Amino acid sequence: MSETVKAGTYVQIHRIELKPEERTGKIPEDTKKVPLESWVKGFLKTEGKIGETVLIETVTQRQIEGELIAVNPTYDYGFGKTYLPDLLKVGMDLRKIMRGEP
Repeated sequence: MSETVKAGTYVQIHRIELKPEERTGKIPEDTKKVPLESWVKGFLKTEGKIGETVLIETVTQRQIEGELIAVNPTYDYGFGKTYLPDLLKVGMDLRKIMRGEP
């Protein structure tokens, strides 16, 4: 049984955007056979557990629902598996300053 993840925690969700039957006809046949999926990172709005459907808020303030798949997710494109919460906060604070928010 997985542990409960607290609201406000940085997480990643997975969701199906389009089922195979909902996809457009103007794509390759092999692509039509699979769903269109997305993986999104953000902050939990309420507590939840891995595998549950949860609501998150992204750093761009979009609210999105999906299956919770990771806690404190890392980037995996070649810079190592390091989660840097301080750098994430700096980016969010900078966006607020640029919008003129306190």
